[in-house]
Amino acid sequence: MTEERGELILAVLCGLFLGTGFAVEVGTEAPRWASLGLYAAAFVCGGLHPLREAIEALRLGRFEIDVLMLVAAAGAAALDKWAEGALLLFLFSLGHALEHYAMGRARRAIAALADLTPPTAEVRRDGIVTEIPVADLVPGDTVVVRPNTRIPADGFVLRGTSSVDQAPVTGESVPVDKQPVDDATRAAGRPDGIAAAHRVYAGTINGSGALEIQVLRLASDSTLARLVRMVGEADAQKSPTQRFTDRFERIFVPVVLAGVGVLLFAWTVIDEPFGASFYRAMAVLVAASPCALAISTPSAVLSGIARAARGGVLIKGGGPLERLGTLGAMAFDKTGTLTEGKPRLTDVRTEAGVAERDLLAVSVAVEALSDHPLAAAVVRDGQARLGVGVAVPAAEGLRSLTGRGLEARIGGEAVLVGKAALFAEVPGPAVPATLQASVRALETAGRTTMVVRRGDLYLGAIGLMDTPRAEAAGVVRALRALGIVRLIMISGDNGRVAEAVARAVGLDEAWGDLMPEDKVAAIRRLRAEREVAMVGDGVNDAPAMAHASVGIAMGAAGSDVALETAEVALMGDRLVHLPFVIGLSRSTSRIIRQNLWISLGMVAVLVPATLFGLQLGAAVIFHEGSTLLVVANALRLLAYPAPDGRRPADQAISTISEVSKQ
Repeated sequence: MTEERGELILAVLCGLFLGTGFAVEVGTEAPRWASLGLYAAAFVCGGLHPLREAIEALRLGRFEIDVLMLVAAAGAAALDKWAEGALLLFLFSLGHALEHYAMGRARRAIAALADLTPPTAEVRRDGIVTEIPVADLVPGDTVVVRPNTRIPADGFVLRGTSSVDQAPVTGESVPVDKQPVDDATRAAGRPDGIAAAHRVYAGTINGSGALEIQVLRLASDSTLARLVRMVGEADAQKSPTQRFTDRFERIFVPVVLAGVGVLLFAWTVIDEPFGASFYRAMAVLVAASPCALAISTPSAVLSGIARAARGGVLIKGGGPLERLGTLGAMAFDKTGTLTEGKPRLTDVRTEAGVAERDLLAVSVAVEALSDHPLAAAVVRDGQARLGVGVAVPAAEGLRSLTGRGLEARIGGEAVLVGKAALFAEVPGPAVPATLQASVRALETAGRTTMVVRRGDLYLGAIGLMDTPRAEAAGVVRALRALGIVRLIMISGDNGRVAEAVARAVGLDEAWGDLMPEDKVAAIRRLRAEREVAMVGDGVNDAPAMAHASVGIAMGAAGSDVALETAEVALMGDRLVHLPFVIGLSRSTSRIIRQNLWISLGMVAVLVPATLFGLQLGAAVIFHEGSTLLVVANALRLLAYPAPDGRRPADQAISTISEVSKQ
């Protein structure tokens, strides 16, 4: 039996003993001890859990709400008001039990994700397929996934094609087509660089095709397991509002006890018996207890984090959840964030006397050593243009020149591939005027350019183009509708290229040619004006994310660095999650404010009412009712609309699909 269920059973028993005792007292002529015995049983059942929590609090030197309730119930019994004392304990214990049940429901919404992974997997070892526990899988194992079954581990597709429902991890409402990787050895060595078309996650649902996948991670380290674990850790990280209410409660409870102590001596000032003063003091004690206040913020924060996790967004605590709702500006990286992250090689401009195949062969050789999206495009499209039978030289000694390009060696000669500005910073001849003109023409056309030099010989330049995401313009409009007043791009790419993309998606402005330290400076300038979020891939943009009010990582599923870097991780590679999570944050903050008004307002009303004669029983009913009300209000967040807009909560979310159709 769970603790939640045991607490609820005791609360129900308390109510039964209370009801029976009241019926015996009022409806029969049984001796007084019969009803008193039933009331005493109600005291035991209703006070057991509060007593245990009160003792634990006192042991830690804290006066908490359970202490107040037990003192009030004991005071009622001392006044021979056993029925009212039992009513207090019944409603308080029932409220606590239902509150814990409701909070447990929010936690179970998170924990249920962990149950999506199947307990066993069919693994092929030494040519034989056997069924083993998922916990026994190791990286490198080949797992057979039957149609319409759950995928047991993170990995990539070796054989077969199918569509996979990734909603439990990434929040995507449409199944994603999967196909085998071209090079399994390369994929295993660079798991963060595996494309979405090849990567699969534990707990997702395979479609109609059979797949064979190679395992990348242990079951305990899968994306789904880490998501559940990190959301659980986020629950323990308190928001600013929650820290405020905790401090308020620590001060308020002793003040209430002191005030009640003063009220106990009211009979010495006004003409009334001690019993009347004592009864009034107990009623005030109940009315002033901040039960609803104590639960108002954590219940809303937990529900908001749970809802975000179910929608494919990891929020690391109440702090980021609240800050999302205060954003006034948002800065985006370009490649892979506002664009598809799947650039194409579109242009090859060679210098006089250089064959196109030589330029392409050198470029492919160097870029094959890198896992950058632009490098992948050069390798893929460059090999296609070279055709079958053209040898690509072997490159070695790759060195990344952060934000500028790459350096490697081919046949003992140094090879540089990067921005034109790079060659003004390294030894060697300057970029020829003819090549500079070619670069300018390509950049004016919105291309990302790379200049290639082998030794002291400039081979030429290549141009790539990365198209904006189809939903980007709609998301930008949705963010504006949510009150984000400044939307900019900060990119390491050429300024003209960044401006072209920014115009296409409707951003206010674009800042290009930025190094990582320049992005940090840009974020600092923006943050001096208003709260700002940085949206990027969680790797190159990590310094800027760390300096933003909130760091948001795109496509974090399967990326260790992105999950560790950002405060908010969009598990799927979908911009549509941005308006969803900001809208959810706004709703969470709104519900927190509502709960604070309800809880503090009830105290403000009940305390004067009890001072002027409101009975203890009525104070108990209103007090515990407010506690249940704030919990029920917080649980509404679990039904917040999904990011695909099927049940839009506001106009901002619905504009995404409208603009995407234009």
